[in-house]
Amino acid sequence: MTVMTTIRINGVSEDLTATTVTDLLTQRGVALDGKGLAVALNGHIVRRQSWTETPLRAGDDIEIVTVRQGG
Repeated sequence: MTVMTTIRINGVSEDLTATTVTDLLTQRGVALDGKGLAVALNGHIVRRQSWTETPLRAGDDIEIVTVRQGG
């Protein structure tokens, strides 16, 4: 059974079926093997090693930040 969850991603409310940080990033097409990627969940940085086991819950606030080169 798929459960829809409303969370905020980079300030925008979205309904998602992701259950973990890894699921969320995969659904959004974010390359998981790249450097320069950071995820914060409810104001706390989530270590890359913990993405697969970090659950997402209704009401969570997630920031996905990618570093880009340029000026």
